[in-house]
Amino acid sequence: GLQWEVLVVDNNSQDDTAGIVRSWQEKPLCYPIRYCHEAQQGAAFARQRAIREATGTWVGFLDDDLTPDENWLGATIRFRDFRPRLGAFSGKIRGVYEIKPPPDFDKIKAFLAIRDHGNKPRPFAPEHLQLPPAASLVVRRSAWLESVPAEQKLTGPIQQRFSHKRSNLLIQGEDYESLLYLHRANWEIWYTPDLVASHHIPATRFDRDYLLTLSKACGLPTFQLLLVLSKSPVETILMFFRTLLGNIRRLVLHWLKYGKRIDREVVPGCLWAFYYGSFLSPFVGIANGFLGMQRIRKADEKMELRD
Repeated sequence: GLQWEVLVVDNNSQDDTAGIVRSWQEKPLCYPIRYCHEAQQGAAFARQRAIREATGTWVGFLDDDLTPDENWLGATIRFRDFRPRLGAFSGKIRGVYEIKPPPDFDKIKAFLAIRDHGNKPRPFAPEHLQLPPAASLVVRRSAWLESVPAEQKLTGPIQQRFSHKRSNLLIQGEDYESLLYLHRANWEIWYTPDLVASHHIPATRFDRDYLLTLSKACGLPTFQLLLVLSKSPVETILMFFRTLLGNIRRLVLHWLKYGKRIDREVVPGCLWAFYYGSFLSPFVGIANGFLGMQRIRKADEKMELRD
């Protein structure tokens, strides 16, 4: 009695995604498969396109390197009515590794969207930026449409304006930004252990330089994400200095604990890169027009007044 579909959003893939989808569309299946192409590069654009194209009440995101467990859809059905203000929920994401991870990998596995929050449902804490990745996420479509701006601030690489080199700077955080808008509109975000998917990690993603870049990219949006929750200019100023001082403290404590191991070992180096990225995040926000976040909020307030 369930009506559902598979929607493939092709975000400029270089393989034969369109042809593969056509081959599946020709098969006698009990559910439809649809295809669309999103030319703007980046997961934020692809997910916005998915929300616009989808027709269901709930939309389940799955990245192309994830495999859902066979009961993934069933877990979605069972949990979707768990709370009346449930806006989004996620579950366990297990790592499937091509090679053995480095020592202490559990300390940085979240940077690769690998999560396990135990065996009981629990709410996330958006006010502390404790949120799930969108790699395996189910959202209420109506909540997204009413809460998430069509144009998000964090969409991937940006131009590094505070550097004379003006090179591209990778910034993560588009997953969290959309969920923070849901939270701000009083939608709840939960974890359920029954929603399980496997994330396939090739050997190339354990390259030290890649992991350091990724870790820093996860820290760089910290201040801009906090701005979504800011309610006044005074609170924004306090967030600015709290982010700076808090991460200076983390950097000092981390250096005292690991010292030269930061340059030699992967995990200490990645944690240092994350803290350093978080320390830089207020300056990155200023240099790249973080006031745009304030403009989005004012536009939302005007919409509420008109409604």
